[in-house]
Amino acid sequence: MNKKIAIIGGDLRIIKLVEMLVNDGKQIYLYGLEKAEELTNKDNIFFCDSLEKTIKDIQIIISSIPFSRDGININTPFSDNTISINSLIQNLEGKVLIAGNVSQEITNLFEDNNVKLIDVMKNEELVILNTIATAEGAIKEAISNTDIILHKSNVLILGFGRVAKTLAIKFSGINVNVTCSARKKQDLAWIKTYGYDCLNINNLGKELNKFDIIINTVPYMILTANELQYVRKDCLLMDVSSKPGGMDENYIRQKGLHMIWALALPGKVAPKTSAEFIKNTIYEILKEQNINI
Repeated sequence: MNKKIAIIGGDLRIIKLVEMLVNDGKQIYLYGLEKAEELTNKDNIFFCDSLEKTIKDIQIIISSIPFSRDGININTPFSDNTISINSLIQNLEGKVLIAGNVSQEITNLFEDNNVKLIDVMKNEELVILNTIATAEGAIKEAISNTDIILHKSNVLILGFGRVAKTLAIKFSGINVNVTCSARKKQDLAWIKTYGYDCLNINNLGKELNKFDIIINTVPYMILTANELQYVRKDCLLMDVSSKPGGMDENYIRQKGLHMIWALALPGKVAPKTSAEFIKNTIYEILKEQNINI
């Protein structure tokens, strides 16, 4: 059984995960988390001063979700250290790396260097459970960034994937007038079946003037200058998709529209619950692959 686990970087979810793993009897070796004060001076948690010392003689390494924001360095919001992906790869041959939202390019690098990579965000159950925190976080952001009540406000959700479905459920649950927008005929049919108002994403135009809040869930450009010209000045634009997102940020700034990036919401609004989901997913995946933990 692998009692020793190395943790490299990560956000609040990873900090909560460390605490849970210690409670499960694991010894945790940390790097890239020196600013996580709640983990200091605790039994079975060891802060290391180098990457090499952290993962020496340890088979399982857990890292950040998302793994990287720039494709070069590991995501380390609780550290002043810059940890390059290449430096990690050089020390991981024959080991197991667990992370999330790893790009295909980086995935190929690990495979080429004999590193077994497990991307937990490819687990469908975890992705779906994460949408709950994303939706609750979006509601929190909507309340904080508008001067109206959400009750009976008009909200447009762009896209109708997993995140959008949960957003629609949660917003309609607080009596918001929800409109969903999609491109595929089957998605448009499902929107109507669920009882939401429906817009074809190809024909938004002047319809955008109706909305108090517009939330994008699609990770490619949807709202260009052609569409954004119809958005009201008092409308809140929110993008929960991965960058570069789906809104023309330059045009939004030029016109003085109100936009917020609402990224990685599970780690911000529900790190404890999100960490529990991650831990259970890790245990299940490792068990399926006959890796003891």
